[in-house]
Amino acid sequence: MELTPDAVVREREWVLERADVVVPLVNDVRNALGDAFDTEVAPVTDAQYRNAVAEVFADGDRAVNVSALVALLRELDVTDDYPGFVVDELLGRELAAMIAGEQPLRLLAESTFHYADVHTSGDGDSAAGLDDLDAALAAGVQTRLPGWSWTESASPFSVSRTRED
Repeated sequence: MELTPDAVVREREWVLERADVVVPLVNDVRNALGDAFDTEVAPVTDAQYRNAVAEVFADGDRAVNVSALVALLRELDVTDDYPGFVVDELLGRELAAMIAGEQPLRLLAESTFHYADVHTSGDGDSAAGLDDLDAALAAGVQTRLPGWSWTESASPFSVSRTRED
Protein backbone atom coordinates (compact mmCIF):
# COMPACT_ATOMS: atom_id res chain seq x y z
CA MET A 1 0.00 0.00 0.00
CA GLU A 2 1.26 3.42 -0.89
CA LEU A 3 -0.36 6.46 0.70
CA THR A 4 -0.08 9.59 -1.38
CA PRO A 5 -2.13 12.78 -1.20
CA ASP A 6 -4.20 11.42 -4.11
CA ALA A 7 -4.79 8.17 -2.22
CA VAL A 8 -6.01 10.14 0.80
CA VAL A 9 -8.44 12.03 -1.45
CA ARG A 10 -9.74 8.72 -2.86
CA GLU A 11 -10.28 7.29 0.63
CA ARG A 12 -12.07 10.47 1.73
CA GLU A 13 -14.38 10.24 -1.28
CA TRP A 14 -15.10 6.59 -0.51
CA VAL A 15 -15.93 7.43 3.12
CA LEU A 16 -18.19 10.30 2.00
CA GLU A 17 -20.01 8.02 -0.44
CA ARG A 18 -20.63 5.55 2.40
CA ALA A 19 -23.08 7.99 4.06
CA ASP A 20 -26.10 5.97 2.93
CA VAL A 21 -24.85 3.01 4.98
CA VAL A 22 -23.14 4.77 7.88
CA VAL A 23 -25.69 7.46 8.78
CA PRO A 24 -28.53 4.97 9.42
CA LEU A 25 -26.12 2.88 11.50
CA VAL A 26 -25.08 5.98 13.49
CA ASN A 27 -28.72 6.70 14.23
CA ASP A 28 -29.49 3.08 15.15
CA VAL A 29 -26.56 3.10 17.56
CA ARG A 30 -27.60 6.46 19.03
CA ASN A 31 -31.16 5.22 19.53
CA ALA A 32 -30.04 2.00 21.18
CA LEU A 33 -27.53 3.76 23.44
CA GLY A 34 -30.11 6.43 24.28
CA ASP A 35 -32.50 3.67 25.37
CA ALA A 36 -29.76 1.94 27.35
CA PHE A 37 -28.83 5.14 29.18
CA ASP A 38 -32.39 6.50 29.41
CA THR A 39 -31.64 9.68 27.47
CA GLU A 40 -32.62 11.35 24.23
CA VAL A 41 -29.87 11.55 21.65
CA ALA A 42 -30.18 13.77 18.59
CA PRO A 43 -30.03 11.95 15.26
CA VAL A 44 -27.28 12.65 12.76
CA THR A 45 -27.99 13.95 9.26
CA ASP A 46 -26.13 13.18 6.06
CA ALA A 47 -24.82 16.77 6.10
CA GLN A 48 -23.45 16.37 9.63
CA TYR A 49 -21.77 13.11 8.61
CA ARG A 50 -20.19 14.73 5.57
CA ASN A 51 -18.99 17.71 7.62
CA ALA A 52 -17.46 15.43 10.24
CA VAL A 53 -15.65 13.45 7.53
CA ALA A 54 -14.42 16.69 5.96
CA GLU A 55 -13.05 17.85 9.35
CA VAL A 56 -11.23 14.56 9.90
CA PHE A 57 -9.64 14.66 6.46
CA ALA A 58 -8.75 18.36 6.75
CA ASP A 59 -6.21 17.39 9.41
CA GLY A 60 -3.48 15.95 7.17
CA ASP A 61 -1.73 13.95 9.88
CA ARG A 62 -5.01 12.37 10.96
CA ALA A 63 -6.17 11.96 7.35
CA VAL A 64 -3.23 9.83 6.26
CA ASN A 65 -3.69 7.49 9.22
CA VAL A 66 -7.47 7.29 8.78
CA SER A 67 -6.91 6.57 5.10
CA ALA A 68 -4.55 3.70 5.87
CA LEU A 69 -7.03 2.11 8.28
CA VAL A 70 -9.94 2.58 5.86
CA ALA A 71 -7.96 1.02 3.00
CA LEU A 72 -6.87 -1.92 5.14
CA LEU A 73 -10.38 -2.65 6.41
CA ARG A 74 -11.88 -2.31 2.92
CA GLU A 75 -9.62 -5.09 1.67
CA LEU A 76 -9.25 -7.23 4.78
CA ASP A 77 -10.64 -10.72 4.45
CA VAL A 78 -9.71 -13.91 6.21
CA THR A 79 -10.82 -17.40 5.24
CA ASP A 80 -13.69 -18.40 7.55
CA ASP A 81 -13.44 -14.91 9.15
CA TYR A 82 -12.83 -16.00 12.75
CA PRO A 83 -9.01 -16.10 12.57
CA GLY A 84 -9.13 -12.49 11.41
CA PHE A 85 -11.52 -11.42 14.15
CA VAL A 86 -8.79 -9.88 16.28
CA VAL A 87 -7.16 -7.85 13.52
CA ASP A 88 -10.38 -6.39 12.13
CA GLU A 89 -11.54 -5.53 15.67
CA LEU A 90 -8.19 -3.89 16.42
CA LEU A 91 -8.20 -1.84 13.22
CA GLY A 92 -11.87 -0.90 13.60
CA ARG A 93 -11.49 0.19 17.20
CA GLU A 94 -8.48 2.34 16.34
CA LEU A 95 -10.23 3.91 13.35
CA ALA A 96 -13.28 4.82 15.47
CA ALA A 97 -11.02 6.40 18.09
CA MET A 98 -9.00 8.32 15.53
CA ILE A 99 -12.14 9.77 13.95
CA ALA A 100 -13.64 10.75 17.32
CA GLY A 101 -10.65 12.84 18.38
CA GLU A 102 -8.93 13.22 21.71
CA GLN A 103 -9.78 11.77 25.11
CA PRO A 104 -12.35 11.10 26.45
CA LEU A 105 -14.08 10.93 23.06
CA ARG A 106 -11.41 8.54 21.81
CA LEU A 107 -12.19 5.97 24.50
CA LEU A 108 -15.94 6.39 24.08
CA ALA A 109 -15.59 5.73 20.35
CA GLU A 110 -13.61 2.55 21.02
CA SER A 111 -16.36 1.29 23.32
CA THR A 112 -19.07 2.35 20.89
CA PHE A 113 -17.27 0.54 18.07
CA HIS A 114 -17.87 -2.81 19.73
CA TYR A 115 -21.54 -1.96 20.24
CA ALA A 116 -21.93 -0.84 16.60
CA ASP A 117 -20.05 -3.88 15.34
CA VAL A 118 -22.51 -6.23 17.03
CA HIS A 119 -25.32 -4.45 15.17
CA THR A 120 -23.57 -4.57 11.79
CA SER A 121 -23.05 -7.51 9.51
CA GLY A 122 -21.62 -7.69 6.04
CA ASP A 123 -23.65 -8.82 3.07
CA GLY A 124 -21.80 -12.14 2.88
CA ASP A 125 -20.12 -11.23 -0.40
CA SER A 126 -17.96 -8.43 0.97
CA ALA A 127 -14.61 -8.56 2.72
CA ALA A 128 -14.82 -9.43 6.42
CA GLY A 129 -13.35 -6.05 7.38
CA LEU A 130 -16.07 -4.05 5.65
CA ASP A 131 -18.65 -4.43 8.42
CA ASP A 132 -15.97 -3.43 10.94
CA LEU A 133 -15.20 -0.43 8.76
CA ASP A 134 -18.86 0.62 8.76
CA ALA A 135 -19.05 0.13 12.53
CA ALA A 136 -15.86 2.17 13.02
CA LEU A 137 -17.10 5.03 10.86
CA ALA A 138 -20.42 5.04 12.71
CA ALA A 139 -18.82 4.88 16.16
CA GLY A 140 -16.24 7.55 15.43
CA VAL A 141 -18.63 9.98 13.77
CA GLN A 142 -21.43 9.54 16.30
CA THR A 143 -18.98 10.20 19.12
CA ARG A 144 -17.46 13.21 17.40
CA LEU A 145 -20.79 14.90 16.71
CA PRO A 146 -22.97 16.72 19.25
CA GLY A 147 -26.32 15.37 20.34
CA TRP A 148 -25.60 13.95 23.77
CA SER A 149 -26.81 16.21 26.58
CA TRP A 150 -23.62 15.76 28.61
CA THR A 151 -21.57 17.25 25.75
CA GLU A 152 -23.78 20.33 25.46
CA SER A 153 -22.50 22.14 28.56
CA ALA A 154 -19.24 22.79 30.37
CA SER A 155 -17.93 20.00 32.54
CA PRO A 156 -18.69 20.39 36.24
CA PHE A 157 -15.18 19.05 36.88
CA SER A 158 -13.36 21.90 35.15
CA VAL A 159 -11.09 23.68 37.61
CA SER A 160 -10.30 27.30 36.89
CA ARG A 161 -6.84 28.55 37.43
CA THR A 162 -7.16 30.89 40.41
CA ARG A 163 -3.61 31.48 41.52
CA GLU A 164 -0.21 31.79 39.98
CA ASP A 165 2.81 29.99 41.28
